[in-house]
Amino acid sequence: MRTSRRMWLVFFLGPATVVFAAFITYPILSALAFSMYAWEGIGRRGFIGLANFARLFATFPYSGLLVNAFWHNVLVFVVTMLIQNVTALGLAVLLARSPWGTRGYRVVFFLPVMLSLVIVGFLWALFLNPIFGLVNKFLTLAHAGALARPWLGDASTSLLTLIVVNAWRWLGFPTIVFLAGINAVPEEYVEAARIDGAGEWDVIRRIIFPLLAPAVTIIVLLTFIGSFNWFELPYIMQGVSGAPNRATDVLSLLFYRTAFGEVDTGLQDIGIGSAIAVLMFALLLTVSAVGAVLLRRREVELA
Repeated sequence: MRTSRRMWLVFFLGPATVVFAAFITYPILSALAFSMYAWEGIGRRGFIGLANFARLFATFPYSGLLVNAFWHNVLVFVVTMLIQNVTALGLAVLLARSPWGTRGYRVVFFLPVMLSLVIVGFLWALFLNPIFGLVNKFLTLAHAGALARPWLGDASTSLLTLIVVNAWRWLGFPTIVFLAGINAVPEEYVEAARIDGAGEWDVIRRIIFPLLAPAVTIIVLLTFIGSFNWFELPYIMQGVSGAPNRATDVLSLLFYRTAFGEVDTGLQDIGIGSAIAVLMFALLLTVSAVGAVLLRRREVELA
């Protein structure tokens, strides 16, 4: 019996383990190994230990580019939390507490999540075009033409514009997660609070919000991971250089340019590019581990 069970475990887990090792474990270990070699151009030259990390933090132009890209990722995370997730929480409360929170409205809010990022990027690039884009035309029709500008071409607005587009695209996901959390709140708690004289806002603030802590932890963690893995949308809408003038540069774009080369600067260094990837992996792994511990602790407190 035990032998048969072991065979079934191997049968079911074996293929998944092979795929995980080939597409997850091997690339991670390869990046770690490459980060310790001098590798400028085509051929790998020799083992240099942690020298690539030292060059990344102390050598021009990598040090400046790294700091610039890192703070852009931090800004993406903070603004996404404020715009996307606060809005999603409000929508979830409305959908849960109002008669129009039907499946149809939930599907409408979730539709952008199902769109390809390539389609989203190209559509919004057209909408934001300074000459024929719908955004500037709408502002002109609304007698707010003074606000019209090249949203993606202005360094002061380009990153915020990308964040708003990204928040629009992903808004449905945290909305559904928060809505599921609200619907999971036992109705007895709500009824008991109302019997004690609590109003709607008191019920939301004192009953629903505290019980949403696990959902909030998950959303914060996923938002952080998504913000520091951000690549597709800025690449599609602004290109690999983080235009204009590195105003939309993020760590993933910096890694891509450094590892695979950039036409504008001619820089290519697979060793330093791998060092950037290793730093990103270490940061995300650390934050994910801390988030998992906090989530488990909160679940135990609520149990």
